[in-house]
Amino acid sequence: MAIETTPEVIVVDDDPSVQRALKRLFRAHGFYARVFGSASEFLDCDSPAPGCGCLLLDIQMPGLDGLELQNRLRLRGFRLPIIFLTGHGTVPASVQAMKQGAMDFVQKPFASQELLEIVRKAVERSRRLTAEQNECEDLELRYASLTSRERDVLRLVVKGLLNKQIAFELGIVEKTVKVHRARVMEKMRASSMAELVRMAETLRLPPCSSAIFSSLKQGS
Repeated sequence: MAIETTPEVIVVDDDPSVQRALKRLFRAHGFYARVFGSASEFLDCDSPAPGCGCLLLDIQMPGLDGLELQNRLRLRGFRLPIIFLTGHGTVPASVQAMKQGAMDFVQKPFASQELLEIVRKAVERSRRLTAEQNECEDLELRYASLTSRERDVLRLVVKGLLNKQIAFELGIVEKTVKVHRARVMEKMRASSMAELVRMAETLRLPPCSSAIFSSLKQGS
């Protein structure tokens, strides 16, 4: 069973009073909270991003502003949901941030309960994305354990071909197909054909080799 980790809210805001208020608010409601006074300070931090949480980012800061930081983080593959804190007159910039992938924005001065609700939704999205990423990485490891022949059998199985059809396409006997098929199910840890198909869709498997496709076309 996966261990439930405490979500972390990262705050990047140049206003010390906002930093203190947000740190108290989030810690009082069960979150870890880290605060940074500038985008550069956050970029220079050696600590890795948490597995679950969100980034609360002021849109207007001296030096590197929130939009520029968002763009740099996107290029780095940063995956935590981003919520922007905005002042008066920055709503157009906030809309731009949303188009670039931000989850939401909150205008200052903000209501604590409203902000907490948005943060909770962001954390839930973070948990879901992390779970999906972990599942995909696990499936990739299972797929990597298959032999080249087992991968060919897997691709044809999920296309709906019967064992005798797979045997014909691969130039092997049906009994051998059954053995490969059983090994595929075991290595992929699939309990049913439906689950195996779902795994293949998640992996976005490449098409069968050109030789197999050629024989498929000839047999059609």
